[in-house]
Amino acid sequence: MTRLGKPVPKEVTEIRKAIGVVCKNCKFTVIDASTQNSGRDFLLKIWKQIASTPLVIGVVHEKIPPSTQSNIYYELGIAQALGKETIIVKSPTSAIPSDFVRTEYIEFDTKFNRSFSNYLKGLKEQAEHYELMADQLENNPVLSIDYLKRAFLITGETRLRKKPKNCLMKQGWITEQKIVLN
Repeated sequence: MTRLGKPVPKEVTEIRKAIGVVCKNCKFTVIDASTQNSGRDFLLKIWKQIASTPLVIGVVHEKIPPSTQSNIYYELGIAQALGKETIIVKSPTSAIPSDFVRTEYIEFDTKFNRSFSNYLKGLKEQAEHYELMADQLENNPVLSIDYLKRAFLITGETRLRKKPKNCLMKQGWITEQKIVLN
């Protein structure tokens, strides 16, 4: 999430390119609201993209207008409310709003590639944690399935797609042939 409408500051374009390179090296695909045209409401498209992704990155630079920065933080808030991993990539001189002061961020400086690569590699460990939490929450299948979804979105491991069904079957909520509603 960043400034997509013209004019896009040159520095923001550089940050986006660097993010793309690191993500590609770590086998992540970068999408944003401009990568597809749905012909529908722009905000709805953003919400759907946030819901379907494991990680949301907000790019902040001092040359991005305040109204656009407000949108970026709003979308980060949506992502956090949906339980998504979020990170802010900011220029060294851009200011962070008070509600995000305690939020970790990565500065776009000479250490950026290493810092961001390390962050992405750490997501694998986070996915393992989510799977562990899901396994321990078998008596709460709704929460367990949420953790499994998070782990699946990060790793893409197809074996995780079978676990929600097993969880629901263990609770007696579904059988092989029917769903049990109480």
